Amino acid sequence: HMKEFLINENEAGQRFDKYLTKLMKEAPKSFFYKMLRKKNITLNGKKATGNEKLQTGDTVRLFLSDETFYKFSPHETFSYPVIPLDIVYEDDDILLINKPAGMLSQPDDSHEPSLVEYTIGYLLNIGALEEKDLHTFRPSVCNRLDKNTSGIIAAGRSLAGLQELSVLFHDRTLHKDYLCIVKGVISEKKHIHGYLHKDHANNKVTVYKTEQPGTQPVDTLYTPLGNNGRVTLLKVRLITGRTHQIRAHLASVGHPLMGDTKYGNNNFNRNCQSRYHLKHQLLHAWQLTFPEMNGKLARLSNRRFQAALPAQFQHILKEEQLEESYHENLE
Repeated sequence: HMKEFLINENEAGQRFDKYLTKLMKEAPKSFFYKMLRKKNITLNGKKATGNEKLQTGDTVRLFLSDETFYKFSPHETFSYPVIPLDIVYEDDDILLINKPAGMLSQPDDSHEPSLVEYTIGYLLNIGALEEKDLHTFRPSVCNRLDKNTSGIIAAGRSLAGLQELSVLFHDRTLHKDYLCIVKGVISEKKHIHGYLHKDHANNKVTVYKTEQPGTQPVDTLYTPLGNNGRVTLLKVRLITGRTHQIRAHLASVGHPLMGDTKYGNNNFNRNCQSRYHLKHQLLHAWQLTFPEMNGKLARLSNRRFQAALPAQFQHILKEEQLEESYHENLE
């Protein structure tokens, strides 16, 4: 049986042997080299060694039995559920999605579906992706939000989109602004600096004022948008982006987030729970601002995208008389 694969632009640019290992994950390296030598695997109809650089439009042919192929290329067990997604922006390279609170950003040990599977389900459903593409390229998300944090997540739809986004997040040139409601009154804009220590065992972090062994510096910039004498609506810009940074950093300076059971204030939370049935931190990744860029994502230079606030957040703003501060300062 001959199987033919056409190299698309998400697969181009890599070595031929690297592509083959993705295509047949379970096969030993020696198997490929033997098949290449015997011309059971060819590139553009010719004998190949495996170190060729693949180009868009190249043809890969495998003269292998179905049995052999499927033995080395087990089918994915993941299913890709299709649910309505709140898509903020979409083109051929990237997707910006407004993630609801309660959804995982990425797969974890719980095996419950995450935004990654939902995104793939969406792309398969609209025909932007075919199931066979998933052997060698998988769309993925580039920034992580905690399960119960809502808001904007950037996903790569093409390999180029994924790579460019990863660079932007890595270099911190993308600006990320969050909205949250915190305990207490804050009236001044402030840049707070601290040192964060992560305890992997219980997935909790601690923020210190001074450097301690094993800590990483964290920088958080907050701007109060309004308060009602009890709580403050804050816009927070992440300068660094560490695990639970906003939640732990604000709690460490005496302004825990509403509903945050891990870092928050128990009495404050109990009150919010009974008034609003709020079971998680009220934190929303609200805005993403792209820098000046060349290259594949140049069309997104200096553009700004916003994710609508969840209904529960809107309701709490109204009840706490903070709606006006929100509209006046953010429209």
